[in-house]
Amino acid sequence: MKTALITGVTGQDGSYLAELLLEKGYEVVGVKRRTSSICTDRIDHIMDHRNFSLVYGSMQDTGRLHYLINEYQPEEVYNLAAQSHVKVSFDVPEETVDTVALGTLRLLEACNMSKIDLRFYQASSSEMFGDNPEHPQNEDTRLMPASPYACAKVFAHHSIRNYRKAYGLHASSGILFNHESPRRGETFVTRKITMAAARIKLGLQHELHLGNLDAKRDWGYAGDYVEAMWLMLQQDEPDDYVIATGETHTVREFLEETFKLAELDIDRYVSIKPRFFRPHEVPLLEGEPIKANQKLKWKPKVNFAELVKIMYEHDLALAENEPVSRKRK
Repeated sequence: MKTALITGVTGQDGSYLAELLLEKGYEVVGVKRRTSSICTDRIDHIMDHRNFSLVYGSMQDTGRLHYLINEYQPEEVYNLAAQSHVKVSFDVPEETVDTVALGTLRLLEACNMSKIDLRFYQASSSEMFGDNPEHPQNEDTRLMPASPYACAKVFAHHSIRNYRKAYGLHASSGILFNHESPRRGETFVTRKITMAAARIKLGLQHELHLGNLDAKRDWGYAGDYVEAMWLMLQQDEPDDYVIATGETHTVREFLEETFKLAELDIDRYVSIKPRFFRPHEVPLLEGEPIKANQKLKWKPKVNFAELVKIMYEHDLALAENEPVSRKRK
């Protein structure tokens, strides 16, 4: 039985990946940082699985990372831990860089020094392309990061290549474009939209405040994208792969699709607020996943309209069980 260690296991991607690996017969060790609230709602359904263990760890704690690698001797390591909110990274740039950039370096060093024959997956991001006007973007597109988060991801991405070339580590990066699900954090724009539509539909909320509706993104389903992560570590040779759908939609289109399902009038309920704009906007991200299609035999299964429907219907069911007294704007 293979053992996989996942940092950031309580996040959207970590929870889907843990499910996938357990289904494949892995022993899964999930790493979470200590917080005052439990924050395990995404993985509560697998907590009692006989092959799942949840342990504490921090990307800032070098000694703990070395301990975890040597204690559990994983064949596969998936590094998904991050301060992953782009807008928030402008507010807490040092924390973002310490977690995303230096945290990745610490974990890479722990893996390399352990001398264990393991394979390493790094969660790179389409945000690394930033405001580069060239599109679609592939593995060779110039990186022009436009946020502290993206700058940190570029450092981590290049560190993977460095450890691959310098030390022969089987380390691969997945340059994942936007991927969503009902498990997406509530502060991200897609989930913010689907939750608001559901609550407005039921009279629990009266308006929705948004920022830039013209930003274009390549949106896929997180459940599809974790399969690509696993496939990368099954290859004989490590490499970097763009994981995307190959099509873009604006935030406005996501909003329209959601409000169409909810039978709501956008003009009545939605207002634009400057505070939700980024200091440095990224206008267009469009992935070209040809390499992943050909080498990994990977393609997304859920299309844009299906993704919106999955998220809205989930949040509608959630809102139906919400106390009427709770209000949110």
